[in-house]
Amino acid sequence: MNKLYIKPGCPWCRDATQWLDAHGVSYQCIDVLADPAAFEEMIALSAQTKTPTLQTEDQRVLADFDVAQLPAFLTPE
Repeated sequence: MNKLYIKPGCPWCRDATQWLDAHGVSYQCIDVLADPAAFEEMIALSAQTKTPTLQTEDQRVLADFDVAQLPAFLTPE
């Protein structure tokens, strides 16, 4: 399953969840402020601390993005 790392109150995270929901993309939402281990996992995956960060089922990572980047990122090559 896709993983979306978020921080509550982050407007880009809210936009990302709304976009993913509207486009029928399944994901696990992970609050990195509530889960320090998940925060460390996100840093290890993306080499940064900003959210939203999306990891796809095939292990690709898009960090610190806005929703305009999602269509191209989620389109299989």
